[in-house]
Amino acid sequence: MKKDEPIYEQLKKKYHKTEEVTNFKDMLYRSGDIYRSRTAFKRKDKDGKIYSTTYAEFKNDVVYLGTSLIEKGFLNKRIAVIGKNSYEWSVSYLAASIVGIVVPIDKELHTHDVINFMNVSQTVCILGDSKNLNSILDNIEKVENPDTIFVPFDPEKEMNNSYSKLLENGKNLYENGNHTFDDIKIDPDEMRILLFTSGTTGNAKGVCLSQKNICSNILSTYGIVKVKRSDLFFSVLPLHHTYECTLGFLLPIYSGASVCHCEGLRYIVKNIQEFHPSVILCVPLLLENVHKNIVKNMNKSLPEKYRSKDGNPYKNLPFIIKKVVKNKVKNTLGGRLRVFIVGAAAANPNIIADFKDLHLNTLQGYGLTECSPLVAGNTDFFQKDDSAGLPIPNVEYKIDSPNEEGVGEILVKGSNVMLGYYEDEEKTKQTIVDGWFHTGDLGKVDENGYLYITGRCKSVIVTKNGKNIYPEEVEYYLNDNPLISEAMVLGIQKDDDMYVNAQIYPNIEAITEYLKGSVPTKEEIWKVISDAVSSVNKMLPNYKHIKSFGIRDKEFEKTTTQKIKRYGNNMKIDGTK
Repeated sequence: MKKDEPIYEQLKKKYHKTEEVTNFKDMLYRSGDIYRSRTAFKRKDKDGKIYSTTYAEFKNDVVYLGTSLIEKGFLNKRIAVIGKNSYEWSVSYLAASIVGIVVPIDKELHTHDVINFMNVSQTVCILGDSKNLNSILDNIEKVENPDTIFVPFDPEKEMNNSYSKLLENGKNLYENGNHTFDDIKIDPDEMRILLFTSGTTGNAKGVCLSQKNICSNILSTYGIVKVKRSDLFFSVLPLHHTYECTLGFLLPIYSGASVCHCEGLRYIVKNIQEFHPSVILCVPLLLENVHKNIVKNMNKSLPEKYRSKDGNPYKNLPFIIKKVVKNKVKNTLGGRLRVFIVGAAAANPNIIADFKDLHLNTLQGYGLTECSPLVAGNTDFFQKDDSAGLPIPNVEYKIDSPNEEGVGEILVKGSNVMLGYYEDEEKTKQTIVDGWFHTGDLGKVDENGYLYITGRCKSVIVTKNGKNIYPEEVEYYLNDNPLISEAMVLGIQKDDDMYVNAQIYPNIEAITEYLKGSVPTKEEIWKVISDAVSSVNKMLPNYKHIKSFGIRDKEFEKTTTQKIKRYGNNMKIDGTK
C-alpha cells in the first residue's frame, strides 16, 4: 500500500468480505438457514420478562404471514405498515415487501396525512398498532379503497384479521402444502418499497426503492463496519425511516446479530440496563443527551478537586480514577456497548472525541432516504470526528460547481440510489441527471475523500455582497454552548441585505446552575443568552455574525428522526433583540 495514496483508495483494499444478496427473500432464507438457532430478536412478554426469538422462528413467521397475505389476494399489491418499533412491525415489513410493495408510514403523522398516503399509494391492506388503525377507522369515509383490510398487532378483542390470526392461518396453510410464498420470484430492480419522506401531505415525496437498492446498502455498510454475531442492536429511531430500517434492522439480520426494541423514549435508560446492547443507532440529539448526563453525573460523583466548571472533567483525571469512571460509565450503558452509529445530522466532534476517551466508538455517517440511505461513513479502519466519513463501497460522490471554499451541491451515484419519485417523472428527471442524484445538500470533499456537510441548498443565506452563510455552521457553535438547548439560524431581510437571526431555546436548568441556583428572571435569561451569542460571534467572521436573536419558550418542532423542521411554525421569528 502506497503511503501517499489517498485514504479513500486505501480503504478499498480493507473492506470486510460480504456474501452477495440482492433481495429480501434470499436474505431472509439465507439468514434463517445459516443462523437458524441463533437469537434474531430479544423481546419482552406481557410480564416484562425477556425472551429470545430465533432466526428460524423469525423466518417462519414472515413466511406464515406472507402466505396469509397471498391467500387474501395481496400478491403484488401495496401493503402499508404503521406503528411503534416492534417484532410484529419487522415481520410485517418483510412479508409485505416480499409479497408485494411495502409502504412504511410514520406513526406520528396526522391521521389525515396517513390516509392521504394510503390513498396515493393505493394501499389494499394496512398492518399496525391498534392506536393508529383506530384513528384511521374513525375517518374511514376518507379512505378511497372501501375493501382495505386492517390488521391490528394488538387487537382489543379476538378478530379474524388480527396479526396473530393471520400468522395462525398462514401456518396451517403452509403446513398443509401451500408454498406459494416459497415460489415468489423477486425482480431485485423493481419498486418494492414506497416511502414518503418526512413532512406533511403538501411537501412529502414518495421515494421508490428496489430491494437491490437496500441490499446493496447493507453489503456496503458491512464492508466498512463489521457487525459481530454477538452484537445486539438497540432499536430506538423509528423503523419506518430507512436509516433505522436498513442499518438497525436489516443489517443485523443479514449479519446474524440480534435486535431489541426500545419501548419509548422515556424508557431508553431502563431498556439499555435490561437488554445490555452493544450497538446503538442514534441521532446527534440523543448522543448529546447521553453525553450531558454522563458529564453531569461525573461532576456530581467526583471529589470537588476533580470537578470541571467548563464541562467534561475526564481528561484531567488521574489514570486510576479514569479507569474507575470508564467502567462506571460503561455499566450505566448496559455493560456491553461498543459503538454508537450517528446519522440524520452532523454530530459535535468534541462529543465524539469524549466518547472515544471512554472507549466508546462513535461512527458518524451521511445518508438520505433516496440513497437507501447511507452514502458516506466513518469506518472500522479510518475515522475523522469532524467529517461525515468516506464513500461507502460501490458508491461515488462529487461536488457540483464548488465555490472558492470548495463548497457545492453533493451529487451521488451508486446502486443504492432510488428508482425515482413516485408518479413524478419530472421531479425524478430534475433530481437524477446522467445517473447522478442531486441531494440538495451542500458539502465539500478533502484530498483524502472525507465528506463535510455544510448545509442545505435551500437554507443557505446569501448576503448582498455574495457571501454564503450556512445556518448549520453557526448553529454548531450555538448548540455547543451548554446554556443553549437548541438553536435555529435564519436569514432575515433588512435594508436590502440578508442578516443572520438566531432563534434560541435556552437550557433553563444550566442557566439556573450558572446563576448559582437562583431561578432566572426573563431579563437574566436574555442577558445570559446575549453573552452566549456574543461569544459565538467572536468565533465567526463579521459577515456571519448573529445580528439579532429571539428566545423561544418551548422546543422546536422536529421530524421523527429528531431533526429540527425548517418549515412551518419553526420559521416564525419571535421577538428579537
